Amino acid sequence: MAVTTALALTGCSGSDTAESDAGTVTLVAVAAPPSLDPAAASMGPTAAYYEAVYDTLLRTDAAGEIQPWLASDWVYNEDRTELTLTLRDAVTFTDGSSLTADVVVANLERFKSGTAPNAGRLAGVSSFAAPDDRTVVITLSFPDPNLLMYLASDAGLIASGEALDDEDLATSPVGSGAYVLDTEESVIGSTYLYRKNPNYWNPDVQHFDVLTVRALPDVSAIVNAITAGEVDVVQLPKEAVDPAEAEGWIVDQVEPGGFAGLAFFDRDGELSPALADKRVRQAINHTLDRPLLIRAMNAGIGEPTTQVFPVSGQGYDPALDERYPYDLDKAKELLEEAGYPDGLTISLPDFGNRDNYALLEENLAGADITVEWVESQLQNSVSDILAKKYSAVHFALGDATDWGTVQQIIAPNAAFNPFATQDDALDDLINDFQTGDEAEQAEAARAINEFIVEEAWFAPIQPSFSLIGSAPEVQVTPPTLTTYPSIFDIQPRSL
Repeated sequence: MAVTTALALTGCSGSDTAESDAGTVTLVAVAAPPSLDPAAASMGPTAAYYEAVYDTLLRTDAAGEIQPWLASDWVYNEDRTELTLTLRDAVTFTDGSSLTADVVVANLERFKSGTAPNAGRLAGVSSFAAPDDRTVVITLSFPDPNLLMYLASDAGLIASGEALDDEDLATSPVGSGAYVLDTEESVIGSTYLYRKNPNYWNPDVQHFDVLTVRALPDVSAIVNAITAGEVDVVQLPKEAVDPAEAEGWIVDQVEPGGFAGLAFFDRDGELSPALADKRVRQAINHTLDRPLLIRAMNAGIGEPTTQVFPVSGQGYDPALDERYPYDLDKAKELLEEAGYPDGLTISLPDFGNRDNYALLEENLAGADITVEWVESQLQNSVSDILAKKYSAVHFALGDATDWGTVQQIIAPNAAFNPFATQDDALDDLINDFQTGDEAEQAEAARAINEFIVEEAWFAPIQPSFSLIGSAPEVQVTPPTLTTYPSIFDIQPRSL
């Protein structure tokens, strides 16, 4: 999921630009997670809070390639329903306990049965086993094309086995990661200060002595921090692009996948009966003047789209972007056919960015669709969505891969299909994707994409993107599959 996150670096003057062991880095995120327990984790925009203190079984590098991490090797069986991981030797947690296969199995089982938004990522796992201290076997009920990526993300976060039953794990995490949370210097929910782990197994990636993560959801505060010279790396909101460039910053545009636009969660009409009619959802798609919205909302950065699959994926079809041209007459015609000749009212949460919403509201009004805004808090947006509080939202969702898109926003058990919309024909296509060879997976992805566009489950405006700004003293390797860089890909620049 794409949500604006800022990263800030302090304490790195020109004399502190050695390749490692330098200064203090401060990351500023829009919100702190409700818990630091891996069983409740969602990497996304809060990844740094977890990434600092916990290692994952695997790691996705900036180029999007899977790399060994706590697991030094892995192999699938022939039908890809059994994954065997070999664990790294001599890894210890910060409480002195050791990494073993039993500890990994306990973490995986906790994540699968826990409260994490993406717990469904392990829904296809039938069993976890530890045949010996260094080996973990994951048996699947059916192949999962993205399992390795999940083990490199929230599903693969590993805490100390001795801490798993500690009720303080949510605020006092115990991992084997590059940093240790200093609970004395931290304010839970606001500021998290991590100190370098002196016994870390991979010191080459410890680029700073102290890493701080602050919750800072206010865009103006981010702009002020840039102009005051208080930050060095920021995932830039559009309002911060000009101030950053005025300070001589380098700005990189990253398009990892996903989309920004309207998501119609309540497709069966539980909260909003009108949204149960696909003609209403299609009508809303036709009200959107996407090029105009992009110019107004994102300073003209990006191209219009009407599909949720990543442009780089095999499911993407350029022809589908012509499915819903801006056409108010067609929108009104569809609404009349659906029984709403005088228009209707839809409810959307206001996450505090009404300047962006104004033109969206105007677009919808062109077909006599009135928006009823519900005051909401951005920091609670994900939990509120998962709790089925909203029938529709203006948000950024999706994934960098075709299968990840299905698993995150389309499948009946997808994290961001909160009302569990289900269709038998769609289920068959999802099964074809899971069990097929490479060619069959590509064909299924295209068919799923076409189904979702025709049924208008969403009203995308443009693919998600991220603008990463960095000061000359800082070296950032832009990510490929996410909207924000890993803490391991931020370091002082050698001058």
